[in-house]
Amino acid sequence: MDIKTPLDKNVNNTVLGPKRGESKAHSILWLYAWGDAGASAAARAGGIEKITHLDSGYELYLFGLYSTRTTIAYGE
Repeated sequence: MDIKTPLDKNVNNTVLGPKRGESKAHSILWLYAWGDAGASAAARAGGIEKITHLDSGYELYLFGLYSTRTTIAYGE
C-alpha cells in the first residue's frame, strides 16, 4: 500500500517553491526502526531555508511488517 497526503490545510493556496527535499524513516517488524522522516531533515536534504509546503507518504508491505514513512518539503 502506498499513501501520499499533504500536510497542509490550505492546499488551494499552496505555493510549492523551487526546491524539494525528502527524508525517510523505515521500520521492520514494528520493533526496529531507523532514519529521520522529520521536516528539518527533508529541508536539509533539499537545501531549503524556508519551508512553504510539506507532503507525507507511507508505504506498507506485508501487512506493515516493513514500512517506510516519507516527508517531502518544498520551499526556498
